[in-house]
Amino acid sequence: MRYLGKDYTGKGVSIAIVDSGINPNDPRLAGVEVEGWSIQLGATGHALLSSECDDEHGHGTEIAVAIHRLAPDAKLLAVKIMGERLRTSAELMAAGIETAARHKAQVVNLSLGTPNMGKALLLRDCVANAVDAGTLVFAAAHPKGERAYPADLPECIGVAAHLDCPLDKYFYFNPKRFPRKEWGVLSGKFLTHGWAVGTDDEPGKYRGSGIATAYMSATAACLAEALSDKKGRFDAQELLKSLHRSALVPIPEIGYS
Repeated sequence: MRYLGKDYTGKGVSIAIVDSGINPNDPRLAGVEVEGWSIQLGATGHALLSSECDDEHGHGTEIAVAIHRLAPDAKLLAVKIMGERLRTSAELMAAGIETAARHKAQVVNLSLGTPNMGKALLLRDCVANAVDAGTLVFAAAHPKGERAYPADLPECIGVAAHLDCPLDKYFYFNPKRFPRKEWGVLSGKFLTHGWAVGTDDEPGKYRGSGIATAYMSATAACLAEALSDKKGRFDAQELLKSLHRSALVPIPEIGYS
């Protein structure tokens, strides 16, 4: 990314991808430093961490690839909270955010969220703690403007796709694996914003607010590199102002500017 006449690649910045894991053997991620963990909830509701973070589905890997394209020198932290069927919970999302912050991630990417307002306070506490620790949290907003958490929390940076992108589909998965009739069941639990049009042999281009969130997370990592001092510290408010200038901002009177 070019900023003030210089190119930046996210070097020295860690980006945590709270998702379905990352496949480190994907050829598109060759040479990328990937570290990660898997989180499950125990019988008592406590988060249990393991070092296994392989992607069983592909969603997290696609997000990682999108981030890597814009921030090729950033370190990727895989925080796996979903398996093959992309099922998760607000509790696991909260644990994922907390785990990322504890491992010093400067940027956290969640290309998912929940419409459950009852879980907003739980997620807000975790996001606020992460922000206090110096972490920027990016999350996908609902593609139709409805509520989604943590994107709609004031401490979180919510990202939506541009209106030119079709907004009639929500879920980022292969339609052959998850038929349309199952989408309603998934939507009541969480939202993974984005989708692909294509086949198994010829994957389509992923679009939607999930991929937009990945692009914004990568841009933030490059800006963090650009704005960091010699000790790797940066002013989050200054970064957000720079990020805001590069985004499409809705202005009711005239649309996007």
